[in-house]
Amino acid sequence: MTDVTRATLSPDRTPTGLLPPVLPEVAAAAVAALPPRLHKRLDVTVGRLAGAPVDRVDGGVSVDCGPEALVTLTPGPTGAVTDAHQARCTCLLAPRCLHRTAVLVACPVAAPATRPAPASVAASSAPDGRGTATGRTGKSAAGRTGRSAAPTKAQRAAAGALWRAAAAVLAAGAPAAGAVPQAELLRAAHGARLAGLPRAETAALRAVRGLRAHRERQAGHRLAELVEVLHDLLYVAGRLAAGDPDPALVGVLRRAYQPDGALEVYGVCREPVISANGYAGVVTHLLAADGRQLSFGDVKPGGPDRARDCARAVTEMGAVAVNHAVLARGGLRITGTTVSPDGRLGAGKGVRASPLAGSDWSTGPLAELFARPLAEVVTAQFAAAEDPEDPARAGTALVGCDLMVVGAVGDQVLARELVPAADATTERVPVPGGPVIRLAPVSSHPMLAHVANLRRLATRPGLRVRVVGRLDPDRAGTLRPLAVGPLPGAAATLRLPADWHGRADLGYDELQGGHLPPRDPAAPVLAVGADAVAESPLWRVRRLVELAVSGGRRAVAEAARGEGVGLTGTLRRAGFTTAAALAAALADESDRRGRDAFGRRTDPDPDRYAWAWVAATTHLAATERELIRSSWTAPESTDL
Repeated sequence: MTDVTRATLSPDRTPTGLLPPVLPEVAAAAVAALPPRLHKRLDVTVGRLAGAPVDRVDGGVSVDCGPEALVTLTPGPTGAVTDAHQARCTCLLAPRCLHRTAVLVACPVAAPATRPAPASVAASSAPDGRGTATGRTGKSAAGRTGRSAAPTKAQRAAAGALWRAAAAVLAAGAPAAGAVPQAELLRAAHGARLAGLPRAETAALRAVRGLRAHRERQAGHRLAELVEVLHDLLYVAGRLAAGDPDPALVGVLRRAYQPDGALEVYGVCREPVISANGYAGVVTHLLAADGRQLSFGDVKPGGPDRARDCARAVTEMGAVAVNHAVLARGGLRITGTTVSPDGRLGAGKGVRASPLAGSDWSTGPLAELFARPLAEVVTAQFAAAEDPEDPARAGTALVGCDLMVVGAVGDQVLARELVPAADATTERVPVPGGPVIRLAPVSSHPMLAHVANLRRLATRPGLRVRVVGRLDPDRAGTLRPLAVGPLPGAAATLRLPADWHGRADLGYDELQGGHLPPRDPAAPVLAVGADAVAESPLWRVRRLVELAVSGGRRAVAEAARGEGVGLTGTLRRAGFTTAAALAAALADESDRRGRDAFGRRTDPDPDRYAWAWVAATTHLAATERELIRSSWTAPESTDL
């Protein structure tokens, strides 16, 4: 008997986990095969799928698109639709029908890892095989790798196609970048893959996901993220098309796991994962006895419910069944293991493991996470931020610190770092003159506990906690906490159940009132103003580059005309002269129109406008990054 489960897509059209990921070339080919007269109806049809019944059937899912139109998707072994024959429609116009194409466009974009790499990509990949990307400032490891060969003719052609597709999206703006422009990006991404340009391919796929999230107003999406993604795509494609030999622009595709002998690893915390490409699950962060940060994950096609249900999931590691809830608070002695360059543990058949007694954060290797002052750790991460090969670069490595809660703003907890302990009996106080630290939720998804837990912590000013999280490299003085625990020797600290082993995973464990100390009415509450980035006049440039994405070229021209000299005057007076010049250049290009030999207006040059936008965005990112770096060492303006 066929197993059928009926559901519908969520109101904001985000996948619920029923629709499988689809390879870019499959979706792009479906749009290309659609008769041009149906292109204008495609976006409307995709929107109507929000309320379409979705049935889970043996081997795949089916979507009811109306009378005599039932679209069935049967993904392959990887969980993704990798071939056109895996998408079928019952209508008479299939396969060149609006129903089938709309369903394929509505599906998440599959990651490149869901199918084998072509020989051209494998040949161009570095030995470690890890997909890398440089920061928004475009720094790379060209000198270290020693590659000096220019891109091939095929690679330049593929990069040029990506540049044209991305520049067209930028000129039109996200509201006009519907299914057809997205299909052009997907087709160009496939061409980049065939040409052996994994970094460009990844950037294009991220851009499509970002455009969909922005157009569908998905929860948790930020316009700033789409700006960053489009910048990286245009920056990489433009330089490759021009023949730049920098090896970081090509990138590498796969993670190659290397044998690592015997390891002793200790659990730090669990992190739920909900990705934009239709994958979800859990990652358990580990610390090796030699100090390396490692991880072991169970991330597969699925939606937010899978991330939630993986809280106590059991995953096979070779011949061993690993419970993530147990591993996060325990440890393993592993033999025959393999490790990727970015610290992911392999799960091959030769892996053997035996359990180790769990330890809390104050003993053994885990205590090393909290041994260095926070400013020293952050400085080291920012110094490594421009190195795409460094596993400790900003925003990726775990950070441990001891904090005191001093207030809240929105969903963020405000805290100050505590001075190192003189002895076990001395009550620790905040670092004199230290900055205010913001603890922002890793995810705001309602199925996860991040926001609720931070709000509960914020109700106890004076609370002293031990925190493990990641630096947010794009926000002043901000950490994204993954777990919290009681501070050894502190009176006003957390009181967690014994089986939690001194830590609460903020995405899964729900803090209750009984886990918190009594309220202290005498505890000072801190009110904090704007951060260093928000206080600077750079917001004018930020608004301009974001408007270019959210509204298109015409919106930039109209805003620049309305603001006049006010756009650049404030920047120059504050000393941001380069930012002022680049903002003015972007405004000029947005309003530039050429004329032909007969004096008639011609379409504006998309290349000059795109490069002006890339230049302004690159400088803005570098300047903001320097302000954020300084926010960890300079005290913030506060009112008690």
